[in-house]
Amino acid sequence: MIDGTIHAGPNAVLSLKREGYKKTDFDLKEFAEVMAYPGFWKLAAKHADEGIKEIVRSFSKAAFVHSLQQLIPEVTDNDILPCEAGVRAQALRRDGQLVEDFLMIQDEQSLHVCNAPSPAATASLEIGKYIVAQIPSH
Repeated sequence: MIDGTIHAGPNAVLSLKREGYKKTDFDLKEFAEVMAYPGFWKLAAKHADEGIKEIVRSFSKAAFVHSLQQLIPEVTDNDILPCEAGVRAQALRRDGQLVEDFLMIQDEQSLHVCNAPSPAATASLEIGKYIVAQIPSH
């Protein structure tokens, strides 16, 4: 980081609420939608082992430190401070495949930006240019 600190993370775990920035944030309706979506179960089955490890690292500082020590053995739990969580939307197909690129769906009246993968913020001017180019000139 610019201030000389090191940022480790982020862990990638399923949020239990669309705008859930805390580990305890939960919305039953939104959770039920995820659980009912077949693509989620296909993705979860394919990546269950790593998904469970990510969840454990998110809730256990000791597990997170142990994971970091695989890369930097000198790291201790005294070196680790919690930081704010972020939420990143990720489009998922019904077949369990993540949408890795931009997904835009256009109809007669609108253009829907359905997936804007990282680093979307750094590409925002290009995204804006693309969207503007889709506007009819009449």
